[in-house]
Amino acid sequence: MSAESAEAGRNDLAALARGGRINFFGFLLRLAARLPFLFIAGRMYGAEALGRFAYAVLVVEFVAQIATLGLKRGLAEQLSKTDKPHVCVTWDALLVAFMASVVGMALLFAFPQAMFPNSTIYGLEWLLPVAVLALAWSDVMLAALAYRHDVGATVRARAIVEPWTISIAALVFAFVSKRDGLIFAYALSMIAALVASAIPFLRTYGKAEGWRPQPTESWQLARRYMPIAAADTVEWASRRIDLAILGLFATPALVGIYYVAQNVASLPSKLKTSFDPILGPVISRSLEEGDRVGVARQIRQVGFWVIAAQAAVALSLGIPGEGVMGLVGPAFVAGTAALVFLLGAEVIAATATTSEAALIYIARHRNMMLSLAMLALQAVLTVALILIFRRLDWPPEWQATAPAVALCLALAFAAVTKARLASRLLGAPVSGWRWPLLWAAGAAVVAGQLAILAPEWIELSIGIPLILASFGFVIWKKGFGPEDRLLFKMKKKDINVDLPAPGTTGNAAR
Repeated sequence: MSAESAEAGRNDLAALARGGRINFFGFLLRLAARLPFLFIAGRMYGAEALGRFAYAVLVVEFVAQIATLGLKRGLAEQLSKTDKPHVCVTWDALLVAFMASVVGMALLFAFPQAMFPNSTIYGLEWLLPVAVLALAWSDVMLAALAYRHDVGATVRARAIVEPWTISIAALVFAFVSKRDGLIFAYALSMIAALVASAIPFLRTYGKAEGWRPQPTESWQLARRYMPIAAADTVEWASRRIDLAILGLFATPALVGIYYVAQNVASLPSKLKTSFDPILGPVISRSLEEGDRVGVARQIRQVGFWVIAAQAAVALSLGIPGEGVMGLVGPAFVAGTAALVFLLGAEVIAATATTSEAALIYIARHRNMMLSLAMLALQAVLTVALILIFRRLDWPPEWQATAPAVALCLALAFAAVTKARLASRLLGAPVSGWRWPLLWAAGAAVVAGQLAILAPEWIELSIGIPLILASFGFVIWKKGFGPEDRLLFKMKKKDINVDLPAPGTTGNAAR
């Protein structure tokens, strides 16, 4: 490896490390904001209203996920290769997302029963589809900003503005309408997140001066990223199909309980998702240089960070799980088992999702087929396990854990198959697994067992930080090598990553 290549690799890893530091801070902010919302929703609205809200949001976010057409991850590649001014490329992407969102919103406006299949619709609920455009545009803008390594914009929009808006709005609307307050709060939070995304986007890329809509190019852009859109949608659906299927077999109250467990468990997944905007540009540039081994090294590095962070969070939330679920309300303690399996699923998923970061560039269609196979396996296992648990005459609360168990098994399949495919195509291992993770987990379990012996308020206020500290200390001492420590000690000024100038290709920038 030449000195220039070594320096480029060091800069890329440094950029990833800085993104990881910022996003872990964002995760802590998101956690601090999400728990108040769940507390307000559980205590002031109840499990049944929460279940109704959960299904409506499920449908809206599914449509928004499709409307982005893979641009959340594909935009980085487009920006690194184009000769057009970057402001024009980003506005092309916004136009594509707008057109897809309009189609999705029209369908939901015409068939609002898709959002509220088991309840009567009246009032302003039919306006909820407006959130589709807000969510899709926000995602595209944040992806464009992340290409310039502005991860802080994502943290502000997704970890501060969005969750705190929905928490405060849910509290206010609880005194107006306990039936629809959660839905109104969600729509308001999506609009607030869009504004928080648009301000830095316009500051960085500017207004659409010199840009002219070109429908033909926009359609070609949409077609190009269809496989990525499919992979993104499948990954998203894998975290939602369990709730959708459970809604066919369980009462709205159990759906609401599972939704709370799902929301708590989804917090660790944001750690990996927030790496995507940084990892995408780094991988696309390395691939353009033909450095596939370097890509594997980047995936291994990020994979280790993600597994370590997700395992730490999963243990800190899972061991005192009854206390965490009890914060939302006594009725929600029944979802503790589901919470534990869902947290485990996020740790299992880390290898699959980091491998996919490269596969969407080098094997889009094969990655899409593996994703579809995983989703089908998850659906079949979910239904089968629910029916088996029913046949065994287990309590409804136990039956409600079946979707979480199925998710673990399906994600294990995806982790093995996608990692093997990525390793073969890149010519180097991509798994971020390191044995010290087990030692760190052991230390966290010991700390957790001591914590749950204390009263609940001590278990949560002191026990959770103690579990995190125990895991972190061991993994820092035994799992982190000199390179890991150096990267995490770097400051912003130490990172010197050459970014393509607007209107240039990645190669020209170098």
